[in-house]
Amino acid sequence: MKNTKAVFCLLAVALLGATVLPSARADTWNKKTVVTFSQAVEVPGKILPAGTYTFQLLDSPADRHIVQIFNADGSQIIATILAINDYRLQPTGNTVMKFSERPGDAPDALRAWFYPGDNFGQEFVYPKARAIQLAETTKFVVPAVAVDLDDNVIKTVPIVAVTPDQKEVEVTTVIQTTPAVAVAATPAPVAVKETEELPQTASSMPLIALLGGLSICLALGLKLFLKLAS
Repeated sequence: MKNTKAVFCLLAVALLGATVLPSARADTWNKKTVVTFSQAVEVPGKILPAGTYTFQLLDSPADRHIVQIFNADGSQIIATILAINDYRLQPTGNTVMKFSERPGDAPDALRAWFYPGDNFGQEFVYPKARAIQLAETTKFVVPAVAVDLDDNVIKTVPIVAVTPDQKEVEVTTVIQTTPAVAVAATPAPVAVKETEELPQTASSMPLIALLGGLSICLALGLKLFLKLAS
């Protein structure tokens, strides 16, 4: 009876794993995240009213920087947003949303989204005209594109960065788009102490003479011993 009960327990655990693990893998792949905003939020091309939304990456192995925003249950797509890599030094176990605060009652602009445990996130790319306004008012660098995005060009459009003084610069010069490379420290040279050979101040002749004398005495003693023994 105990063996039968144990088998049923093992089967139940196996079935639970079969239902939970695929969902966990799917969330890890597309970074599916459900978030609730207590106030309106601006994303590239849209103003999201306060409410619950589902963020996830487009299911494409070729481009992992296209973010899709759905309604709460994921049944309706609201926006498709181009993004770029944004690396951070210390990952956290929680979802992190970075905002650029705006003056007055204007909705805060969503800058980046970090999935729990990842050391990189998605930095959102805004249309160039809007990026210039945001960079000037928020004093942050904003990734931008110079054309209106649609499904035909979203994967090939060039991206620049707009600075608060309205200058265009290379994205990689102002945003950490690649992992930081640790520079190995060059070991300090080890000082080698040279051993000085002391000058020889005494002759070895007395030692040789002493050994010779001892040898003679030993030979005479041995000869005397043999004579007495006979």
